[in-house]
Amino acid sequence: MSATDANGLASAQSASGGIGIANLPNQLHKIVTKKGTNFSLMVVGESGTGKTTFINTLLTTEIIEPLEDAARRKKQLDKTVDINIHKAELEEKMFNVKLNVVDTPGFGDFVNNIDCWLPVVDFIENQYEQYLRQEQQPVRKGIVDMRVHACLYFIRPNGHTLKPLDVRAMKAIGARVNLIPVIAKADTLSPAALRQFKKRVMDVIDAQSIRIYQPPVDSEDESTSLRNKDIVSAMPFAIIGSTQEVKTPDGRHVKGRQYPWGVAEVENDQHCDFKKLRSLLIRTHMLDLISTTEEVHYDKYRTTQMKTRKFGEPKPRKADNKKFREEEEMLRKRFTEKVKLEENRFRQWEQKLIAERDRLNKDLEQEHNLVKQLESEIEAISSVNSPNGKFFRK
Repeated sequence: MSATDANGLASAQSASGGIGIANLPNQLHKIVTKKGTNFSLMVVGESGTGKTTFINTLLTTEIIEPLEDAARRKKQLDKTVDINIHKAELEEKMFNVKLNVVDTPGFGDFVNNIDCWLPVVDFIENQYEQYLRQEQQPVRKGIVDMRVHACLYFIRPNGHTLKPLDVRAMKAIGARVNLIPVIAKADTLSPAALRQFKKRVMDVIDAQSIRIYQPPVDSEDESTSLRNKDIVSAMPFAIIGSTQEVKTPDGRHVKGRQYPWGVAEVENDQHCDFKKLRSLLIRTHMLDLISTTEEVHYDKYRTTQMKTRKFGEPKPRKADNKKFREEEEMLRKRFTEKVKLEENRFRQWEQKLIAERDRLNKDLEQEHNLVKQLESEIEAISSVNSPNGKFFRK
């Protein structure tokens, strides 16, 4: 083929729409639609902050069964943080999502909440570890991916600021996963108090260098950029959760909560940030959450482990366990008390022995003096009865 023919063919292809590279997005769309995706969402927060209600409201179905008050109080007596995984498959317009919702009942429900976030951190790292081990296998077909792509941290609306527990837990979790702060039960605060509370929370997050998820803002589409800026400006998201439909004064039936003063609507941007958070998690930034987990958090864990371990070597188990540490502290306390008790008994025995020794020494000294006195008397008698004496009896 001559150069003239090649140029003519290229021109013809250009005129007819190119060689077909532009169809690659369509091919990828078909592959992704057929394959679907995995998405793991973790919810962390104290009991009573509405985690279960929010998840069921978000997905418009009962993924997590709400606990009754008696069961919740019984759980609080266990003094342990559990990790419960709820799985579901969602389908919309021929696209499937395998959803994993990770619940953490028992978090922050005790008088002593020291290191109560460790089970959460361990779970996140264990999922990275399991994925890493599967990647190192000769056959990698059918890899199970349970890596957490987003963690919603529910903040109790106390009207003040973050508690020390929240600061330490968010620091530990945010360093390992996409952390999204959420103010629970926003309808318990007035609009002015809610704005002030949001500002205080963000001030603490900035001052404590807590790492939270920052979605991309800039886009070629101006409307998309404005929407992304609107979502970012709403952090921390103030939400209202409700699976019940109520009737508004104007006759509409909406999901929300009925109050004497009116209705707090779940999907009303004037009442809460539920729609913005739902858009962030599902409609606009789910892919970014997945890719950030893959390229940032998991890659950081993988790099750290590959630097300190040989290929295929299992991860060393942590000896630091809260439950075992509490038992160790209890045993150490009991041992210390027993040692103190034995020391007191020993001191009492020692004092008795010293007193007995002094008494025996005193008796011995008296006996010794008595012996000396007797010896002196014997010597005196002997000297009187001696033949060399001046006086003696026949």
